[in-house]
Amino acid sequence: MRWNTRESRSRARLGAEETTKAVGSSRVDLTEIAPGLWRWTAPHPDWRPGAEPGSPGDWEQNVGCVLYEARDAAVFIDPLLPPDPETLWRRLDERVRRFDRVLVLTTIAWHRRSRAAFVERYRATMSRAKRQLPAGVEAHTVRRAREVIYWLAEPRALVPGDLILGGPGGELSLCPQPWLAYVPGGITVAEVAEALRPLLELPVEHVLTSHGPPVLGVGRAELARALAH
Repeated sequence: MRWNTRESRSRARLGAEETTKAVGSSRVDLTEIAPGLWRWTAPHPDWRPGAEPGSPGDWEQNVGCVLYEARDAAVFIDPLLPPDPETLWRRLDERVRRFDRVLVLTTIAWHRRSRAAFVERYRATMSRAKRQLPAGVEAHTVRRAREVIYWLAEPRALVPGDLILGGPGGELSLCPQPWLAYVPGGITVAEVAEALRPLLELPVEHVLTSHGPPVLGVGRAELARALAH
């Protein structure tokens, strides 16, 4: 396929996980979680240090981004570019070039991040309508929280936005109540837990969180524990 070469001037830095290349003072890493399932992290340009614990601003600077190579399309979820994106673009181009169709999906409104740059470069679509999603990609909408959690059936992976967080000890938790203050109409953490309970019916192995480290291999058990608390 062909794509545009104009790139976003996103102000973020890419985090580190696996294959590392130097670009100035930043590092570019792309980790294969399962066959065809890739994750990278990038420092978010809106992050500010010193936030009060549990407040809406209390999140780690690095945020997670996902590329999934489905059988008939490449799917990006909440992608974010580093400030010097050439190396990342080159790595992603290698992954995407064999696909005729590219989608850029967003979990929640404020995770649009570098979406426009990815749409432009790969001439991608943004629709999450069921008929537009590749086989094995499902959108689970938590309507009252205004978030979509994506289920990737073949690698058995969930990709949430803000509702499910990763912790330093490899655990999952639900977001703090203050994070939900921006949801129109209001919703409590307990109501979020109830809305997420149907996800336990899925054979979840991996939870690729946006905030905090992902949980790999024991996703369903960790999700059940998080919902119970």
